Amino acid sequence: MASPLEIDEVNENKGRMWDLEQKIDQPMDEEAGRLRNMYREKKFSALLLLRLAYQSLGVVYGDLGTSPLYVFYNTFPHGIEHQEDVVGALSLIIYSLTLVPLLKYVFIVLRANDNGQVYIYGTGGTFALYALLCRHANIKIIPNQHRTDEELTTYSRTAFHEKSFAAKTKRWLEGQAFIKSTILILVLVGTCMVIGDGILTPAISVLSAAGGIKVNRPEMDSGVVVLVAVVILVGLFSMQHYGTDRVGWLFAPIVLLWLLLIGGIGMYNLSRFGGNVLKAFSPLYVYRYLRNGRKKSWLSLGGILLSITGTEALFADLANFPVSSVQIAFTLIVFPCLLLAYSGQAAYLVDNLDHYQDAFYRSIPDRIYWPVFVIATLAAIVASQATITATFSIIKQALAHGCFPRVKVVHTSKKYLGQVYIPDINWILMVLCIAVTAGFKNQSQIGNAYGTAVVLVMLVTTLLMILVMILVWHCHWILVVVFTGLSLIVECTYFSAVLFKVDQGGWAPLAIAGVFLIVMYVWHYGTVKRYEFELHSKVSMAWILGLGPSLGLVRVPGIGLVYTELASGVPHIFSHFITNLPALHSVVVFVCVKYLPVYTVPEEERFLVKRIGPKNYHIFRCVARYGYKDLHKKDDDFEKKLFDNLFMFVRLESMMEGCSDSEYSLCEPQNEQSREFMLNNNGNTTSMSNVDFSVSSVDSIVPARSPSHVNVVTFQSSSHCTDIDELEFLNGCREAGVVHILGNTVVRASRDSRFYKKIAVDYIYAFLRKICRENSVIFNIPHESLLNVGQVFYV
Repeated sequence: MASPLEIDEVNENKGRMWDLEQKIDQPMDEEAGRLRNMYREKKFSALLLLRLAYQSLGVVYGDLGTSPLYVFYNTFPHGIEHQEDVVGALSLIIYSLTLVPLLKYVFIVLRANDNGQVYIYGTGGTFALYALLCRHANIKIIPNQHRTDEELTTYSRTAFHEKSFAAKTKRWLEGQAFIKSTILILVLVGTCMVIGDGILTPAISVLSAAGGIKVNRPEMDSGVVVLVAVVILVGLFSMQHYGTDRVGWLFAPIVLLWLLLIGGIGMYNLSRFGGNVLKAFSPLYVYRYLRNGRKKSWLSLGGILLSITGTEALFADLANFPVSSVQIAFTLIVFPCLLLAYSGQAAYLVDNLDHYQDAFYRSIPDRIYWPVFVIATLAAIVASQATITATFSIIKQALAHGCFPRVKVVHTSKKYLGQVYIPDINWILMVLCIAVTAGFKNQSQIGNAYGTAVVLVMLVTTLLMILVMILVWHCHWILVVVFTGLSLIVECTYFSAVLFKVDQGGWAPLAIAGVFLIVMYVWHYGTVKRYEFELHSKVSMAWILGLGPSLGLVRVPGIGLVYTELASGVPHIFSHFITNLPALHSVVVFVCVKYLPVYTVPEEERFLVKRIGPKNYHIFRCVARYGYKDLHKKDDDFEKKLFDNLFMFVRLESMMEGCSDSEYSLCEPQNEQSREFMLNNNGNTTSMSNVDFSVSSVDSIVPARSPSHVNVVTFQSSSHCTDIDELEFLNGCREAGVVHILGNTVVRASRDSRFYKKIAVDYIYAFLRKICRENSVIFNIPHESLLNVGQVFYV
């Protein structure tokens, strides 16, 4: 029997072992917890991704999913002569779907989104590619960028060796003004064709779906079908103000049901009429089809092209969903269902060659005909939604790049950037869409017009992707050649076919795109000329300083916000103002709102504040930076944030500079040296030594000469500080009142200009400026606080 001492020793040893086990188990438990959390996060991310993939069906894939309604009719508008023609057409459809939507867009082009990360929201469309190129090469026409913009967290770009092919390409692009203009026009053409899609897609999709009524009721007049289509279109455009987020949840189950339904009908027809058509998966039948039919088969490519319509909207709608969710939805659901649907229709047509006009509806089993008709009509509405959403998204991007007149843009989602609604464009699209539907009354002619728009968008995307692969991805030249060769072979082949159908409806998208191209190019031209006028006529800082702290005027209490497009220098509007009025506000802030070639600017990096001249001049500059997906909200939040950042700048400046006896140089904008602060909402600062003029707390001015022949004014600080605290002074001025001073520069063509320039500037640009939104409305400036300063500029 053990003694009490031995028992205590054993218990003590057990306790030590228990503590040791606890210490050993503790990190294991922490590791297990961390792994559990990681698993939960990944599981949550996967579920979120699947949910977004499901929602993307309703917004992105409606157009591509409803193509089976009209492809075979537009491929054989005059009838089918041989069964082998159906197999050959199916083979072309299969490989078109594989090469263009699947390989080119889903797995290559979508990775060129202007975000850089595959698992978060990207931004698609031709302007997104253009912005990506602008960050990697100086090809932007309006030179309003500054090197501080490159320090934004969203200003992602890749570096390359100076002797690399990418560097040589960059230097070539930057050294050729003609190339810069050509790239811009190429982007505008692609954008105009997407707008054309927004008009033609609803027309052909809804008209094709409504045509199912006449298949079951042959005695019905065609006018009734057109009337039903018009009513549906009016309802569709009327509900756009609800936004993409709500519409996506409403339409996603419809598209999913539609895709599963057409896939199931395809399987039914394959089992009923035999799977002999599946030999179309061999590319040999493409060659036989083109060889046997010659010109007739070549012209039928315009109809087969419609099987990949909606692909261009897939890229433009990328602003609404993550890239990976779009890829998952296409590869797992859309692509297999489309292959089954086309194969099933082909199997039906092989046994029923005379049913080429209504192949889809006639291949439906009689028991489910009307339910399928209802779902087809709903799916056609969804198809229209895809291109309408793409049109809104790409016009918003064009507006931010200065390539579209100012229109009202409404953000329809608080969670997702890029989901927008543009009322003016919505009603214009509706009117044009109804005109096309009622004017043509024929699926074949609308299909010809549709194909022309689609293939031109694809060609523009291919040409821009060549530059992206070189400058952004730094791909080997062999990969670039392979991608370019395959893409151009397919797209140029289709383009050559649709050219023969310009007189059969193909002129419509060209006419629509031509009008929008003129509007966009003239607006951009006027915007560039206005910016160049402000840039070249900005006031010398030496002249401002020579006027003294009062600027030769009576400084009255209050703050004057002078809006300008210049991010550096003193605008001409300011000299125009002070030479014509006897008084000026005690505090002047030059406000520049500019858009950068990035998809968004984080809120904490939006404002850039700096001082111009000595402290007793009380002149500041505030640059508000936005991405092309950001929205300058119509509320009082902008002015409040502007003053918050201004006060924070003054507070931090006084902490950092103090009243030390130091010497500062004030140079012209060509040799800018100063200290600026980028302020975030937490009060943190980032100091940068680049812009306008140095901070100074001095009174006396002593002129000096610079060795570089630049006018320089040197300030020597006095030994005493101002008695009045500047923050209290600014607060008092703000309470006294804030006046918003806007420049109203009128651009006119000079007398010796050519007639087309006079028409563009004096009539088209003047008309667009008259009907577009005023800056005062965009900034939500009260009428009683607004002061317009007008000036005329001749180009």
